[in-house]
Amino acid sequence: MKKLILLAVFMMAAAAIVPAQKAKALEAYLPVGCEELQIPEGNKLAFSVYASGVQVYSWNGTSWGFVGPIATLYANAGMTGKVGLHYGGPTWKSNSGSLVIGQNPIRCTPDPDSIPWLRLEAYETDGSGIFNGVTYIQRLNTSGGTAPTEPGTYDGERAEVPYTTEYYFYRAK
Repeated sequence: MKKLILLAVFMMAAAAIVPAQKAKALEAYLPVGCEELQIPEGNKLAFSVYASGVQVYSWNGTSWGFVGPIATLYANAGMTGKVGLHYGGPTWKSNSGSLVIGQNPIRCTPDPDSIPWLRLEAYETDGSGIFNGVTYIQRLNTSGGTAPTEPGTYDGERAEVPYTTEYYFYRAK
């Protein structure tokens, strides 16, 4: 009888841990110093995508100014399973036509050789696809994309700097 009670207690404890581990796996990892990118209470991770593209810059005669991103969104880290596009605004548009536009970026730069990590508020969503109801967006795990270090050769010269990242999209609970 004691063994049955212990077994029942053990199984209930294990059953409580599994959902907690699954929930933890859905949280985006933020390094020390990037806590301000945390998503406010009342929102939950809806999905994430991987992106590969370029950050576009324009030379104004004295410095490189940011123009905007051009990237393809993918379902997995192998950059296969195209799910949409990311471009200036900043805007994310799914293959099904839904979109979300972000605003009010909060930045953190864990890697000085890569573009900053961001947290953005959703300013507008449209369409009934995957971006419907998105409240927040995070850009994390960036690689590359920083402005050129060498000066341009003429005003208006454009530079496209390759980058990759992961985008995390949240909805209200």
